[in-house]
Amino acid sequence: MLKLNIKNETSLLRAVVLGTAESNGPTPKVEDCYDPKSIEHVLAGTYPKEADMINEMEAVAAVFKKYDITVYRPKVIKDCNQIFSRDIAFAIEDKIIKANILPNREEEVEAIRYLWNQIENEDRIILPPKCHVEGGDVMPWNDYIFIGTYSGEDYPNLITARTNIDAVIAIQELFPDKIVKSFELRKSNTNAKENALHLDCCFQPVGINKAIIHKNGFLIEKEYEWLVHFFGKENVFEITKEEMYNMNSNVFSISEDVIISEQNFTRLNTWLRKQGFTVEEVPYAEIAKQEGLLRCSTIPLIRD
Repeated sequence: MLKLNIKNETSLLRAVVLGTAESNGPTPKVEDCYDPKSIEHVLAGTYPKEADMINEMEAVAAVFKKYDITVYRPKVIKDCNQIFSRDIAFAIEDKIIKANILPNREEEVEAIRYLWNQIENEDRIILPPKCHVEGGDVMPWNDYIFIGTYSGEDYPNLITARTNIDAVIAIQELFPDKIVKSFELRKSNTNAKENALHLDCCFQPVGINKAIIHKNGFLIEKEYEWLVHFFGKENVFEITKEEMYNMNSNVFSISEDVIISEQNFTRLNTWLRKQGFTVEEVPYAEIAKQEGLLRCSTIPLIRD
């Protein structure tokens, strides 16, 4: 059996699920897109090609191999976008939680069934149907669990609103010893620069006490200020609207010292290195066109 262990975002990674871009399917129709950025690229004729996305994901797989990390991949489903594995499940402590996601993505969950079956029955969590949640909104951080949410009345009309308050409450009940802190995110079905699809699209902790953040991703300024105060202003790297749009906060930590980042994130990568991090740069700009990046493509299973 597989014993999961995830207490935070940055401890030494031992095992991870990495999505796949194989048999990604044709360019979607606008009405089948899940986010405004994909729509933008479909309309512009710049939607990413499968071969480019496979190369980008293999670059990440190579970094994992270099650091001796066990990598699981989903079974390939013909003509199905399976890049963003974080959307379908996520781990906290020794539990795996199946995300209640957009209904037409259910088959993506089947692709990791072989892994799900290796985890003890009592550690496999399926939340009640009214709890909507995706892994990009959920961040274990030691004593805390940070969760991005949206509670506006227009929630049902926003395909970009993925995690609701019911899920926040359910996760708090699952982990009574944790402090669950939710953050209202800015949502837009039509403007990618005004849309924080998930919490990790506008915020992510790195190292032991640092964070990347984009103020405008948060609907309530006090919640953004709480995070800045929590990490300390001197430990926070503020990204611009353009950098958020390019997914600068969606990097991925292999350990407290090593971070996988996109090769074009010049300002961020320079700052990370100044803070003493090793930055493993990979090409990921094509995948970023679908409003997701490195954290979105992974499900960490075991961290030491």
